[in-house]
Amino acid sequence: MNPQPHDDEAIVTPNAAAMPTATVDPDAVAERAESERRHDAAGDLPKVNARYIWFMVLAQFGVFMAFITPLAISLSIRVNELAPGREELLGYITGAGALFVMLTAPFMGIWSDRTRTAIGRRRPFMIGGMVVGVASLVVMALAPSVFVLGLGWVLAQWGWGTVLSNLQISTADRLPEEQRGKVAGLVGFATQVAPVFGVILTVGVTGDALLLFLIPGAVGVVLVTLFVTLVHEDDSRGLAKDVLTTGGLLRKYLYNPRQYPDFSWNWLGRFFFYFGLTLNTTFTAFFFASRLGVPVTEVAGIIATLGGVGVLAVTAGALGGGFLSDRFRRRKVFVVSGGVLMAVGMLIMAFSTDLPLLIAGSLIVSAGIGMFSAVDQALLLDVLPEKATDAGRFMGITGFATSIPQSAAPLIASAVLLVGVTDGAKNYTLLYVIAAALTLLGGLVILRIRSVR
Repeated sequence: MNPQPHDDEAIVTPNAAAMPTATVDPDAVAERAESERRHDAAGDLPKVNARYIWFMVLAQFGVFMAFITPLAISLSIRVNELAPGREELLGYITGAGALFVMLTAPFMGIWSDRTRTAIGRRRPFMIGGMVVGVASLVVMALAPSVFVLGLGWVLAQWGWGTVLSNLQISTADRLPEEQRGKVAGLVGFATQVAPVFGVILTVGVTGDALLLFLIPGAVGVVLVTLFVTLVHEDDSRGLAKDVLTTGGLLRKYLYNPRQYPDFSWNWLGRFFFYFGLTLNTTFTAFFFASRLGVPVTEVAGIIATLGGVGVLAVTAGALGGGFLSDRFRRRKVFVVSGGVLMAVGMLIMAFSTDLPLLIAGSLIVSAGIGMFSAVDQALLLDVLPEKATDAGRFMGITGFATSIPQSAAPLIASAVLLVGVTDGAKNYTLLYVIAAALTLLGGLVILRIRSVR
């Protein structure tokens, strides 16, 4: 995070030639942003209706089923098929995908902010992202090598990640403060259980690579399409559109953390939490196989069963935390509690030697993930700067807090697994202890936020 760029710059979208150019008064833009911040602080944003909430929940459920199911099991199976005994390659694949998204997400957010179409600013990116996302699933399913599998995952991160980010930007555009915890709780619950349902749907087709990827993908396409077609977004062609130079675009990737300290602390807390979470989840299939003494191809059923039980824990964490944070108008206590639960669960898993302890640790982790991710998303919307004009940009910058860990943590995890072991063994205990420490630190950093209780 670096010095704040000038805000009198914007991007020329690809459809700029087809749209009328508007003259922009920087003072008017600043006044509009300040007005929006005042209205939001006063609770003047109108409540969204049930249609918006439920189709938003379903759309994000679909994206996570299409996007995270491969990370939960499908990628592990394909890596095992293409490079038996080289599970560390999974870390390199997931890290490369996260690195690509880290570099492109703010640009996609800035582009979304400045897109002018009859169907709004966000929906064109949801549609385009779905097309790229489905293509990526086919590439991964048919990949003849680990390298091609990695390219497919990069496409998946870009395509489905673009859909997800624009759904989240839509909540920044539309949700008043009093509904943020509730919606974040519902979405947090949906996105945590989606991969579980994805694994359950694919448990019988682990031998068919195409079905393994495309069944969850089809669910994602259907549910995102429902949101795109049935939830209205205003025509954006009448909005002012300014021009952004290449240098100005690059500066938009940066901001001054001292200007928005609460946003910065939330960013840092997310960074630590998702670093720990990525260390914890990247090698889940291989970890379970190692501790239970079964082949990795047999782990899908175990993870699906455990995930099904974990739905209750995720529900308690996400819905309980989200709804209560709105009711009591407090966010930080629930975010910190989520980090503590995650750390406790990871430590139990780190020292587990049998299935009962794995189940206990996994359930506690699920509750912590649900609570942290749901309430921290509401907290992010509370502290997000410049929502009137640059919501996509700052949501993209927020994405660094997850994409950097997703890029770096798998690479670090691959190295940690080799510390102090010989003869092909993997040090999962050390990996999970480090993950626990980071998730706990992520929760504690949130206490530095001053403008939100």
